Amino acid sequence: MASRNFIQNGRKIIAIGRNFSEHAKELGNAVPKSPFFFLKPTSSFISNGQAIEVPHGCEVHHEVELGVVIGQPGRDISAKDAHKHIAGYTLALDMTARNLQEQAKKSGLPWSTAKGYDTFTPVGEFIEKEAIQDTNDVDLSLKVDGVTKQSGNTRDMIFKVPNLIEYVSTIMKLQEGDVILTGTPAGVGRVLPGETVTCELASKGKIVSQLRFPVVDRPSKN
Repeated sequence: MASRNFIQNGRKIIAIGRNFSEHAKELGNAVPKSPFFFLKPTSSFISNGQAIEVPHGCEVHHEVELGVVIGQPGRDISAKDAHKHIAGYTLALDMTARNLQEQAKKSGLPWSTAKGYDTFTPVGEFIEKEAIQDTNDVDLSLKVDGVTKQSGNTRDMIFKVPNLIEYVSTIMKLQEGDVILTGTPAGVGRVLPGETVTCELASKGKIVSQLRFPVVDRPSKN
C-alpha cells in the first residue's frame, strides 16, 4: 500500500496553518475562522534518525504535529465519512525558516521557500489507524536537548481532523499516501546545529511514537 510507504510514495504534503489558537497568538497572528493550508514538497521528508539541516542564513524553528495519512482517495468528502479515507497516522515536524516566512508574509508572497527546504518534514513510522482511537485526544510533545519546548493535545485544535479532510477535499482530490499535517501547539522555537530534537506522540496515555533528529548545518556546495 502506498499509504504505508508514504515517505517513498506520497504525492503531497498538506500542512494546516494556525490550527492551535495559542500558537497563532504566539506568532502575532489572528486566529483563523476557517482552515487554511499550504503545500510542502515530498522531497522534504526525512525519517527517524536522519539529520535536520539548517540552511545558511535561516532561523529554523520546530513545529511538532499529528500527521494524517490518506488511504482511500476522494474528493468532496463529508466530515462524517472522513474516517473511511484515513489509512493511519504519523508523528511529524513542520520545520520552518521563520525569518524567510516573516519576509514572505510582509511581502504577500507564498511560504514555499520557508517551508520547503530539504529535510524540513521529519516524520516517523506509519502508525496503524487502530492505535489512535480518538484524534481529538492525542498528546504531542517536543524537546530540544532534553528540555521540553512544546507540549499539547489535539483537543485544542480549532478545526478537527474530519473537518480538515472535508475542507481540503473540496479544493483538491486527496490521494493515497497524501499526508495532512494538522497544526502545531504553542511553544515553537529555534533549533541550532549541534542540538538534538526529540518528539513523542501518545494516545490515551500510551506512547505510540518517539523520534530523534540531530540538527546540522546544511552542507555547502562543493
